[in-house]
Amino acid sequence: MSTAILTGQPVPGSSLESDLRSLGFDVLPAADAAETGSLLAAIPAQERVAVVDARFVGHPHALRLGLTDPRFPLAAVPGALTAQPAARAALTRALAHETTSGGGALAVDSLADRIADVLAAEGDDVHRPELGSLVAEVPTDPQTRNEARQAVAAVDDEAVRLKSAVKARDGFFTTFFISPYSRYIARWCARRGLTPNQVTTASLITALIAAGCAATGTRTGFVAAGVLLIASFVLDCTDGQLARYSLQYSTLGAWLDATFDRAKEYAYYAGLALGAARGGDDVWALALGAMILQTCRHVVDFSFNEANHDATANTSPTAALSGKLDSVGWTVWARRMIVLPIGERWAMIAVLTAFTTPRITFYALLIGCAFAATYTTAGRVLRSLTRKARRTDRAAGALADLADNGPLAELLTRHLPAGIRVPAPLTAAAGAVLLILAAALDGTGFSLLLAAVLYVALSADAVSRPLKGALDWLVPPIFRAGEYLTVLVLAARADVNGALPAAFGLVAAVAYHHYDTVYRIRGNAGAPPAWLVRAIGGQDGRTLLVAVLAALLTGAQFTVALTVLAVAVALVVLVESTRFWVSAGAPAVHDEGEPA
Repeated sequence: MSTAILTGQPVPGSSLESDLRSLGFDVLPAADAAETGSLLAAIPAQERVAVVDARFVGHPHALRLGLTDPRFPLAAVPGALTAQPAARAALTRALAHETTSGGGALAVDSLADRIADVLAAEGDDVHRPELGSLVAEVPTDPQTRNEARQAVAAVDDEAVRLKSAVKARDGFFTTFFISPYSRYIARWCARRGLTPNQVTTASLITALIAAGCAATGTRTGFVAAGVLLIASFVLDCTDGQLARYSLQYSTLGAWLDATFDRAKEYAYYAGLALGAARGGDDVWALALGAMILQTCRHVVDFSFNEANHDATANTSPTAALSGKLDSVGWTVWARRMIVLPIGERWAMIAVLTAFTTPRITFYALLIGCAFAATYTTAGRVLRSLTRKARRTDRAAGALADLADNGPLAELLTRHLPAGIRVPAPLTAAAGAVLLILAAALDGTGFSLLLAAVLYVALSADAVSRPLKGALDWLVPPIFRAGEYLTVLVLAARADVNGALPAAFGLVAAVAYHHYDTVYRIRGNAGAPPAWLVRAIGGQDGRTLLVAVLAALLTGAQFTVALTVLAVAVALVVLVESTRFWVSAGAPAVHDEGEPA
């Protein structure tokens, strides 16, 4: 429930009350601050409340932005202020201050604006949305009221709302081939009461059906898979646009939005591999390689951003050059396409699936993603080496959480000698390279076990100090590559039917845990609980276990062991992740940054 308290004398001919009711508010009139306080005290504490000046003139969408966004406990536009239940105490306190001071301390005519100023002065975070061309004013005389109404009439509220539903920064394919019509699908969904979560689920189901079509291994199935993959992507764009159009943000929606894109893409890889196998072509290694490469790309993005978003003195000549290039129109789109974001990537996969073979599709995907990964990583390394930045303890803690070291590395860290420490990225890379080479050259021998033990020791050494170095953000992606590639190489060397699909399942389960960690950190909710990381061994413990299993078991036994491990990890992380994301304390994370 939501209640709006309309303060002051109603203006004849105003549509304000009907606009508020259309936004879901019950409307109560109040003559002054004292009566507003009495009404506020009588409204149940679990309700959202708003204080709106009766003279308000503006677009309904301006009110919607200011009063209905669930992500902000306190929000305001000129002439209107809202407080969710968590911020009701702050609103009551500010209103009491206004009542006792009589408004004399602040030369602001509107009660809602005076309360917002008091809240801001007392240190409360009052969100003020960007209105752009939308109007939100409190006219004080007939002339200014007439001018405000003319300004409202001059701007198409619905057109602005539709435009703002689209991400401000998106890929070329999405911007020019999807968003021009998906926004209207979003509006259609909103007018029929559909929620973003329902559209997200429809997108997942469509992608899974596409994977099923690809798994048939027939040309008809491949064509249907390509068409359905594009349809899934249209729905994937629509769910976010629907959330922005109707301001329907939720913690459950955050969880679905944060994880389903990866689930859809990686399930489709599995479908392609199954379809290829039906035709006698084993491409499971390529499918797993594509998933590993894509996951490592994302971890590079996440780690770099976490390391630098709150760094002080964070300047770089490379970043300045990038900003200059952004001012040249065509370079913006060229640079966005080079990184092969989700729109371009899925379009390429869909077309290649329909007209070529799974093997060619995976070759193109690996080549394109490898080039994109090299381009983005090289640019970020160059920025890191040329920028003068002092990283915070929070950033170092986030990188340590992303590293995902387990109890073995924690124990070793306490007993490592001080000595001369090698930079963390070099230590991590040395351990990963040694282990992958040992797995490739001697998959079941003593050297594999020795390399795995060294990997654990070097993993501990890499995070034994705060990760504040210029390139320390590379540590988490190096660990991801070390763990995932070890599983891939050992499964390939097992040379047993089912080993690579089992490895695909294990890497998928672990990757889900790593994505879950990222989005918790992005929502300022911290990393997953320590017991979860210990229960699934940490990246070092899992890697050591896989190496030991490969050395001690036959190929068939190793395949069974990988399957059991994949199921166990998936069950633990999914249960804990689901508990967290559907709980009331989970953050509403909606990515508005770079397209993934």
